[in-house]
Amino acid sequence: MAIYHFSAKVISRANGSSALAAAAYRSASRLNDERLGRHHDFTNKAGVVHSEVLLPEGAPARWRDRETLWNEVEAGERRRDAQLAREVEFAIPREINQAEGIQLARDFVQRAFVDRGMVADLNVHWDVAADGTPKPHAHVMLTMREASPEGFGQKARAWNRTELLVSWREAWADHVNARLAALDIDAAVDHRSLKDQGIDLEPQNKVGAAASGRAERGELAERLAEHREIARRNGEVLAATPSVGLDAISRQQSTFTDHDLMRFAHRHTDDAEQFQRALSAMRTSPERVALGKDGAGRERFTTRDMLAVEQRLEDAAERLAGRSGHGVDGAGPYGRAAALGSEQAAALAHVTSGHDLALVVGYAGSGKSAMLGAARDAWEAQGLTVCGAALSGIAGESLEGGSGIRSRTLASLEHSWANDRDRLGPNDVLVVDEAGMVGSRQMERVLGAAERAGAKVVLVGDVEQLQAIEAGAAFRALAERHGAAEITEVRRQTADWQRQATREFATGRTSQALERYAEQGAVVEHATRAEARAGVVAGWDQARAAHPDARQIILAHTRADVAELNGLARQRLRASGHLGEDHLIETERGERAFAVGDRVMFLRNERSLGVKNGSLGVVEQIEGGSLAVRLDGPDARVIAFSTWAYAHIDHGYAATIHKSQGVTVDRAHLLATGGLDRHATYVAMTRHRTEAILHYAREDFRSRGELTSTLSRERPKDTTLDYLDRYAARRGLEPEGPATRRADRFVAAWNEAKRQAARAGDDVAAQRAADRFFGALAVQLHRDPELRQALASRRSELGLERGRPQRRLGDDLLRAVGRDRGLDRER
Repeated sequence: MAIYHFSAKVISRANGSSALAAAAYRSASRLNDERLGRHHDFTNKAGVVHSEVLLPEGAPARWRDRETLWNEVEAGERRRDAQLAREVEFAIPREINQAEGIQLARDFVQRAFVDRGMVADLNVHWDVAADGTPKPHAHVMLTMREASPEGFGQKARAWNRTELLVSWREAWADHVNARLAALDIDAAVDHRSLKDQGIDLEPQNKVGAAASGRAERGELAERLAEHREIARRNGEVLAATPSVGLDAISRQQSTFTDHDLMRFAHRHTDDAEQFQRALSAMRTSPERVALGKDGAGRERFTTRDMLAVEQRLEDAAERLAGRSGHGVDGAGPYGRAAALGSEQAAALAHVTSGHDLALVVGYAGSGKSAMLGAARDAWEAQGLTVCGAALSGIAGESLEGGSGIRSRTLASLEHSWANDRDRLGPNDVLVVDEAGMVGSRQMERVLGAAERAGAKVVLVGDVEQLQAIEAGAAFRALAERHGAAEITEVRRQTADWQRQATREFATGRTSQALERYAEQGAVVEHATRAEARAGVVAGWDQARAAHPDARQIILAHTRADVAELNGLARQRLRASGHLGEDHLIETERGERAFAVGDRVMFLRNERSLGVKNGSLGVVEQIEGGSLAVRLDGPDARVIAFSTWAYAHIDHGYAATIHKSQGVTVDRAHLLATGGLDRHATYVAMTRHRTEAILHYAREDFRSRGELTSTLSRERPKDTTLDYLDRYAARRGLEPEGPATRRADRFVAAWNEAKRQAARAGDDVAAQRAADRFFGALAVQLHRDPELRQALASRRSELGLERGRPQRRLGDDLLRAVGRDRGLDRER
């Protein structure tokens, strides 16, 4: 983890502050304060590497002069306790260079503040600590009144909302992580508190250069003293109990590097001596386990706890897979089974067989829910009880709507088990949908409970869609170990070219899929992020007017963009007269205006109302703090509730991509930004039946090529199982022996895969053969530098070019099939 800090405060006359003095200090300049009749001179201050005033559209050009700007701010405020400006401060990752850091800060300030209408005085400081460590950070002073060509207007009260700060904090983390990934830097930030991350350490204060300077001058610096005391206590915890740090690191990733340890120790210790003690304690702790080298040649480690978790996961899965007792005739006289395609029917036979663990890997929109509905008919006809679960409420709702399997979230299910309710039994079948999003720890608990109860488990998902938020890639590892039925025939989209694009998204050929949409005019470029947002909503509004009965969704990566898009959508509806009178409602995210006709998203599961996190509906009535909402769905039932009892609601025109996995709509509208990768792009561009349109800004992506490159990034998670020799051996790999022998086996397997693909006779089957081949061998290729070196001398035999071996070999497989069938590659 890179260092994360993001804070905000108000500069006010009530505590004796001056906007001119604050601006002069942060910019290391000399400014004349007309109100006080004095100069503020900080030209001797060091470390300021960039300083500029950014103006929103329509603001007077004279405000680019810092002195003019803040003197006008001071002159416009009459009260003795007036709030003059808001200051936001954030840490810039020291992993990037100075030029990249300045650009990172400028881009964020423009999008988060200036595009919203604020004037932003940005100053980037590149301070250096006593030990030579850089401490790059940015100070942003923001105006608090609306700007017009004539000057400042009314105070913008909406800019004071607490939830806006929360969204800025998340947006900064997403912005940083996207840039680090684009630069191929192995680091990331996390905006959540230590408590929310499950880290048993005290949160530290941010101490700026001012506090450090006061300490050096012998002045009182309570904040610095408190910060160092917390760091000292945390460092002592890490030195005495290194498992605390190791556990914290493994909460988000199954494996880690020594560099990860160093970053963590540096962040949570006080000085060089304590850093070395804490780092040494974590390095030598018996809890740390060496796994071997990854594909980049880096030594990877894990914790004994994580190793035990994923070993228990494998053991529970092994016992379930080897146990029988829930087999039924899936092809019996059940209405839905007759309507299935050949792949769906094969998957149905697989999940209804006797084994107590069954996995299904299906592309987005391939009819997994329809297959599960037929399976439910078969299971219930034989007297079995079927229950469904998913990580998110909306995915569970989608499973229930598509298959009829009564579903809930995994968290709700585990909570019931902990309170001795709704426990599984030997007559039960548990279906887990969107299983690729489930981390190793939770998957181990679920499979362990089912195995002890004698129940059957069916895991359904797609390893290429959104990755697990928590550590591990449990579903992918289990699919490699135990095999899975595959459903690759896409049914959701109505157009042939869209179905082909979905197959390309599913198999990592993101650039080809995006090109198909671009050829149809469904990839739209804008100059700025603000224009891209407006374009997304304009497209949504046009489709709404033309197809009023169609289901639509607007998708974005961050909650900040979702909030902006929701606001723009409401403006469109308000202008067209589709909304009633606004009522201000205090929600969990702050005050919101709701009206009859508004779309609402529910943000927390509530069994008494029958809603889940992600459920959608339309407001039909508002009285005081009570709402009546007609929920989406086949029964379109109306629920009534008071926001005093349930306040977890927000506008429901736009949603994050994470909330959309498992959702099907008629039309989808995507705002593409730098935080996306190929997994999120795959999900976002496959929610629709008839139309999906992607909007992006040159402000985010300098070219179409940069857009494609960003949206094609691979960021899969690994597991400790990937590095265990015996696990690899059971998949037909040979971890021991000379690299040349392993290369021979690789080439032989590759040639067999090509023969199978050629016999299959079509490109989809060829890609499936490639997928199966790499499902067995890609992990070994990833972790075995000697194997890759041995293969280098056999490039012509394999068609292996520079770049990612898996993707190049996959392309070669498709080319080989095409030659056998007399086809060129494009066709």
